[in-house]
Amino acid sequence: MNWQESTMTDQPQSRGAGIFIVLAIAIGTAVGTAMGQSSAGLVAGIAVGSVIAIALWLRDRKRVGR
Repeated sequence: MNWQESTMTDQPQSRGAGIFIVLAIAIGTAVGTAMGQSSAGLVAGIAVGSVIAIALWLRDRKRVGR
């Protein structure tokens, strides 16, 4: 086994959470626009997406052991 195989297989893969931020922003903006408050929907989407991403990051950090 060479150095590349050992570093790539020893640790579990981390998960990306950026998709949740993007989806929450898009949904928040759409809902906000439907309610006549697109800026508020955008801010709410950013907040919700960020909370989900941070929660997944913390969970993944615990799972990977970092």
